[in-house]
Amino acid sequence: MHASTVALNVLDPKSLLQSFGLAAVLIIMFVETGLLVGFFFPGDSLLFLAGVAASPVATEVVGVRLPIVVLLIAVPLCAIAGAQLGHLLGARYGRRLFARPDSRIFKTEYVERAEHYFTRYGPAKAVVLARFIPVVRTFLNPVAGMLGMPAGRFLFYNVIGAVVWADGILLAGYLSARKLRDTVGAANIDKYLLPAIAVIVIVSVIPIFVEVLRNRRERRRNANHRTVVVRKRSRSSAQLHRQTKGGANNRERARQCGARSGALRSMRKLPRQAR
Repeated sequence: MHASTVALNVLDPKSLLQSFGLAAVLIIMFVETGLLVGFFFPGDSLLFLAGVAASPVATEVVGVRLPIVVLLIAVPLCAIAGAQLGHLLGARYGRRLFARPDSRIFKTEYVERAEHYFTRYGPAKAVVLARFIPVVRTFLNPVAGMLGMPAGRFLFYNVIGAVVWADGILLAGYLSARKLRDTVGAANIDKYLLPAIAVIVIVSVIPIFVEVLRNRRERRRNANHRTVVVRKRSRSSAQLHRQTKGGANNRERARQCGARSGALRSMRKLPRQAR
């Protein structure tokens, strides 16, 4: 009974904040993005509720008060460090890191999904986009290392993704805390965490998806342009072949006509007796 209660509390953002405060946020941000065992932690909901816990209504809603400035600085740093560790593990151990049988916690489809995002959107967009997708943000970091993304380039996009994701959700919770309390009541905020986070995530990734769609249209236009160019070149080659073949035929006919004309002239020059 006690074990099940602890497991439930580990997955409950409010219990984590009430029990461990700021340390819970920092540790889970590091573990969720750096260690493969951390993908089941409630990263998004914990960030949102941490933002609420830093607001003026924190004590009333969460029961604990956290410093917003420390959160905005320390949380992205822990997320960056965790992701960089995941990249390092992937680069060092490669596919051996994922060579384990499927279980209730680990499934190879998680790795395949992360690899799909990496290859589909490209390294840069995938690293930023994965921050907003649970499970993928855990596995994409070692997958990026496994697939050979340079550590320096990974760090650049890792920093961008961590700051936008972590501080964005923290500020969303911080700025909406009073409104949520007045609208749904302090006791019911937990029920609205997931819908609120879903809206935040959708709004956050809209620019990324727009960029992806723009790149896809550009690739299609380039592909169509290449197809048109190839067709034009094929037609030009066919026309040139016909012209070359026609010129060769004309030269052959001219040669044959010249040969016949030369024979006739030779015959005219012969004496009548020889004819």
